[in-house]
Amino acid sequence: MHRTTMLPKHWWDLRAETSVEDPAGQDAVALRAEIDQLRRALTGRPVIDQACGMVMVLAPCRREPARNLLVDMARQCNTKLPDVALAVVAAWEGEPLPRLMQRALRHALRRLYAEVRGCDSPPTDEPSRRRRP
Repeated sequence: MHRTTMLPKHWWDLRAETSVEDPAGQDAVALRAEIDQLRRALTGRPVIDQACGMVMVLAPCRREPARNLLVDMARQCNTKLPDVALAVVAAWEGEPLPRLMQRALRHALRRLYAEVRGCDSPPTDEPSRRRRP
């Protein structure tokens, strides 16, 4: 004999009402918050993987440097990684990349190429403007 438990359709959306004194209720709230955070992370994962693949094709590199490039762009733009990945995928499909992300991409690519060449000097945004004597 098998016992079947029926759960409501969106059981994970239920909010636990708890008091400060109820440790089991606090654990349930903390676990639900963690589940929500993991769900949000998983929803952005496919587009991040797609953008990593695009970077790997465009700037011949492995997965880790490609992901680091996207993370670097996200930091420079003060944007979340899935949003940067969405913009890169949209740019691949013909939409213009926002100006700030274009600049961040150039900077991140220079850093990537400098690492590949083994240069220790940080990349610059502007070419040198020194005049020769």
